[in-house]
Order: sequence, then C-alpha cells, then structure tokens
Amino acid sequence: MRPIVLNIYFLMQSLYAFSGGVLQGTISTESDEALIGAHLYIREIAKGAVADSYGQFQFQNIQSGNYTVEISFIGFETQRLNVEVKEGQTVLLNAKLKEGAFQLSDLAISASQDRPVNTLSQADIKLRTITTSQDILRIVPGLFIGQHAGGGKAEQIFLRGFDIDHGTDINIEVDGMPVNMVSHAHGQGYADLHFLMPELISIVDFDKGPYFADKGDLNTAGYVSFQTKAKLDYNFVKVEGGNFGFGRLAAGANVLQTSKSNAYIASEYFRTDSYFQNSQKFHRFNLQARFNTQLNATAKLQLGFSAFDSKWDASGQIPDRSVADASISQFGSIDNTEGGNTGRINLFAKTIHNFKGGSTLENQLYVNKYDFSLFSNFTFYLNDSVNGDQIHQREGRWIYGYKNSFITSGQLFGKDLKTEIGGGLRYDVINDIALSHTVKRVFLDDVKHGDIRQTNFNAYWSETLAISHKLSVNAALRFDYLNFSYFDKLNTTQAHAVGKSIINPKMNLSYQLNRKINLFARAGTGFHSNDARVVVGQSGKEILPKAYGIDLGADMKLFPNLFVHLALWQLDLDQEFVYVGDEGVIEPSGKTTRQGVDLSVRYQFNSWLFADMDLNFTKPRSKEALAGANYIPLAPLATSVGGLSFQRKDGFNGSLRYRYMGDRPAIEDNSIVAKGYFIADAVLNYTKPGYSIGLSVENIFDQQWKETQFNTESRLFNEAQPVSEIHFTSGTPLAVKVRVMVMF
Repeated sequence: MRPIVLNIYFLMQSLYAFSGGVLQGTISTESDEALIGAHLYIREIAKGAVADSYGQFQFQNIQSGNYTVEISFIGFETQRLNVEVKEGQTVLLNAKLKEGAFQLSDLAISASQDRPVNTLSQADIKLRTITTSQDILRIVPGLFIGQHAGGGKAEQIFLRGFDIDHGTDINIEVDGMPVNMVSHAHGQGYADLHFLMPELISIVDFDKGPYFADKGDLNTAGYVSFQTKAKLDYNFVKVEGGNFGFGRLAAGANVLQTSKSNAYIASEYFRTDSYFQNSQKFHRFNLQARFNTQLNATAKLQLGFSAFDSKWDASGQIPDRSVADASISQFGSIDNTEGGNTGRINLFAKTIHNFKGGSTLENQLYVNKYDFSLFSNFTFYLNDSVNGDQIHQREGRWIYGYKNSFITSGQLFGKDLKTEIGGGLRYDVINDIALSHTVKRVFLDDVKHGDIRQTNFNAYWSETLAISHKLSVNAALRFDYLNFSYFDKLNTTQAHAVGKSIINPKMNLSYQLNRKINLFARAGTGFHSNDARVVVGQSGKEILPKAYGIDLGADMKLFPNLFVHLALWQLDLDQEFVYVGDEGVIEPSGKTTRQGVDLSVRYQFNSWLFADMDLNFTKPRSKEALAGANYIPLAPLATSVGGLSFQRKDGFNGSLRYRYMGDRPAIEDNSIVAKGYFIADAVLNYTKPGYSIGLSVENIFDQQWKETQFNTESRLFNEAQPVSEIHFTSGTPLAVKVRVMVMF
C-alpha cells in the first residue's frame, strides 16, 4: 500500500498552489516527549494550530513579516516566541515547554480539526488520580463501567444511552492495537483492558459518535484510544495494600537511554479476595516493555511488548428474592464455582517517516495471542433441574494486523488543506471457540464448538480544508470489507463463509466564533459487525448494521478559568444487541434511536483547587415496538460524574468525586426498573521529589448499591417454577487502600 499512498501524495502535491512562507516544527517536553495537542496561536493573524500525534505543527501561506507565536499546553509554562517569516521560505520552530503548574487558562479553544487528544482529556488526566486502567475509561464523560463476574472479567460499559455489554458499540485501542475481540466466546466486541498498567499511560484520546475515518468496526457510540509512554519520566517502585485482601506491587525502569535510543520495562502483580463471601482469589500479572530508536534523520522505529495473565473465582449474579428472604446476603452467591482465567500477549512494530515539508508516513505491524476461559451460571436450575445451568465459554485466538497512514499538508486554491490516507488489515484466527454445559467446572456436553476465521480489510481518505482561520471542514470516506468463516465441529465438516463490504461517509465542521467560543457540527455513519456464528447462520443478513449520527455543539471558555462543552446529538442504529437474560447471551434486535444532551464543565477556583462536572441525558427507544413497550433494557437515561480536585505546592493533592446513574428500564415496558446509585470516593496524596504516599477511600458513605443489574428468568434448586426479576452484583462497600511509591 505504501507505493500507492506515495503516488497519490505526489499527484495531490501538483494541485497545491503555495504562496507566502511556511512555519513548521515540533513541540516537545524538555525530555523530548512529543506534546500531542499543544496549542499554537499567531496573534497578528489570529490563526491557531494544534500539534499532531507526533508533536508536529504547520502554518502555511504566512505573509512575510515578524510574528509572535504563543504555545500553550495544560500543565506546562506558556511560551511566546518571536519569528520572522519570509516569502517562499520554510521557517523551523522547535520548542521545548517546561513543566509548570496546572492552569485551566492554558487550555485553548481552536477551530482546528486536528485534535488528536480530546480537549477534556488534556485537563482531566492531569487532575484525576488514576489507580486502574478502568479509571482511565471513566475520564470519557458519560462512560460508566460495571463488574459482574469477578475482577478478572472485562467490565460492562455504558455510554450515550447504550448498554454496550463488554464493547459492542465502542472501539478501544492501545498503541494502535485493537482491544475489542470480535466474534468472542462471551460477547461481540469483548474489550479486556486489564493488561494495561495505569502508570504507563501517556495519552487518552476519545470522542463520541461515528464521525472519525480512522476508526472502523464497533465505532458507533464512540472510541477510546490509549497511548503508552515512549519513555519513563523516572524509575519507580509502588506498593499498595488495602482491606479485602487487596495488594499490588508495580515497578518500572529505564534500561536504555542514549542520544538515539531508549527502552524501559515495567511489571505489576495484583491480587484481591474482594468483598464477596466467596473469595475471588484474584491474581493478575502484567509485563510491559517499549523500545524506541531513531533510524536516521527522518525515520523512527518503535517496538512494544506486553504479556498478561489472570485467574479468579466469582460470586456471579444473585436474585433479589434470595437476598429478600435472607437465604444469602447481598455479597453471597448461588453458584460458588463460577470464575475464569485469561491471558494475552501483544507485540507491535511501528515505523514513522517524516518527509521534507512536514508529511508523515506511519506503518505498523502487530500480533496478539489471546486465551479465554469463563464459567458462569445466570439461570441456576432453570434448564437442568439436576445438574444446574452452569456454562463454560472458551477460545484461543491469534490476531495478525497491519495498518498505515499518510498525512500531508498543503494548499488548495490558497486554502490550507490537510490530507490523511490510511488503511489496514486485521485477521482473527479463533480456534476451539465453544459454549459448554458444565457442573462445578466439570464438562458435561458442548452446546456450540467450532473455529472462526474473520478478516477485515479497510481503507480511508480524509480531507480537512481551512476555509478561513475561523472555519474548517473535514470530509472523509471509509471502506471496510469483512469476511466471516465458521467451521462447526458439532454439525458439519464444511466451513461456511460470508463476506460483505460497507462504505461510511463522515463530515465535521468547526467554526470559531471568537477566541472564547468554537461551534461544531458532525454527521456520519459507522457500523458494528455481528458475531460470525450469527452471520453464517442467517445467510449474511445484517452482517454490518449501520449507525447514523449527528452532533451539534460548542466548546466555550467564557472566562479564563471556565471551560464548557455542550453537545446535542442523535444516533440511529439499523440493529443492535440486547441482553437475553434467560440464556445469558447477547442477541441482535431491531432498529433503535437515541437523542441526548452532553454537558461538561471545568472550573478552576484558584491556583490549587479545581471542579469538574459531566451531565448526560439520553432518550433511547426501539423504532419497531409500540409506545410504552419500546424502552431499551438497561440503557442509561441520566448519568453524572464530578468532583473537586486539588494540587498544592506543599505536596498535598487529591480529590473528592462522585458518580451517579439514575434509574433505568430493565425490561421493554419499564415495569421492572434497574435502580440507580450515587457513590462518592476520596483520594489524598502527599508527593515530594523521590517519593509519594497516598490514601484512597471508595464508597465513603458505605452505600449499599447494585453495580450491575439484569432482569433474568431463573429457578433455584428448591423452586418448582421459574421467577423473572432483577439479578445483580453488589458494588463495593467502604474500602480503604494505601500506597507508597519511590521514584528514582
């Protein structure tokens, strides 16, 4: 694909008409880490730009003269540099920003479409204390997670009126590698992030809706993209402990540092019994490593490796009636032999070539090895009154992938034009994917058993035109071809294969009313694929159901210390997945629509005290059901997170935070309701050069709450008839954790 991309590039260059001068360069930290998302502003011409994913920027068609360039980034001291631009010449400006106090006034509003880091995440990741990779997911405004089958299972995700299950309608990546597992043994799009160490996270890029050309399958409600650190700021050893048998040891060290190359290695061991009466005996081990080198003056090489393994027992979901009659407590279990184990190995190699004029070509290869085993019992003795309904879901998987992108800037009819062309290939080899009937983890018989081969070839073309310094327009097309093959080992010796392609257009407009207000409008389509076993079983119907989205909103800094993000949106799906409680599986249903409002507010009271609040309201409905019976089970209607954070010069820092989820329908006619909750947490740290001491308190008011809930039909061992009601997993009671970190 590289020769094709370059040929297109040179063809497009012939269309560009340059005039004036060019100002370009790189923004980085004093330790040469790219400052992705740094904002640049030329006062004399009121023109802004944002540093891209390599820390690079470019201003074109700048008339000859002297200019003042203002460079700002959250948590760094703002610089103002004087530059002289001459006709027909390129001026290089490479700036290194010095780390400084967090000031919300440094967060700039821009009409630029080049926002590799969401504006909100720049502020939030600097202020919020992060202890797990799941805490990072919660940075996405309106995103909620819940655990319901032991700490080692991927969390259930909620966003924009979706019960996303474990990842059906959200695209998640780490270092360009997919986290989502398509056609997974437990659920479509299953996204297990437990292999990611929070100490190694450098960037969290996220956004909502299907408006982004480089995001493909499962990007309907939104996406989250993590980037790990290229180098460690310091070597560290961290020890954590708490009640319920919690313990964690983490460490990282730079093992190579030269003028051209660097490398580090980091690891963690995590264990907990958790707060359930049936001890989880949860153990997790992680190992991560990075290597970076400058191949020559224009090319870089990045290598990454990680390995992860975990094992746990689980209490599972329990019915309301068993707690009501006191046969078990809210932390008890019906089947105490649930649990599982999973492991993953990731390896990637990436090259980055910077061409003269600021163009960038990136190529990446990756390989993932993944193993999964999970024992669950959702219905107890509903189907088998003697042995019970315990199931075992398992698979072994290899993922082979390649992706590339080419980014170049120029001018078209005197207007700044940015072009991005990319594509890739993902090939999943899934062996012995099975659903089995078991009793106390002993095999009885297979319900499903087979092999899957799934291929996704994709390509996209994105053009961003700056019509003026206030108005920019992005238009893009994305093409995906998916092929599904399933070999059923129980019923046939012949594999069944189905393939289909899909094209999704995207459009994004951004208009900067003034330096305080930027308006945006977005429209586009996306898709999520269905499970391969479903696809081949229904002759290809609804292989790639589309999502149709539109967002209208504004980013506002009405005052230097106040930032507000507002969006009105609608998202329609041709088909989505719903939870079928009586079988504990996910199945496709009909067309749906959602309308909503997202509001985010960030405010800085003084040099050390900050406040944030996210409010999200959604109206989710089925299009194919009668009014009153058209609610979408478990879809969130109202959510909010927020709190106070502080960072003092004397070393004390921390936060007091809340999260709220309102009541929501548990069934289509809303006759059964999943009760909401309000939970508050607190964090206090004392940080000095060389060490840090911290204390965390979860659920500080010790509320009794249900972290996950389902309306499920089940039957207990001594019951003659099944009962349909809420089954749930209790959320954590008051829990205390302490930690000590040494940095050297």
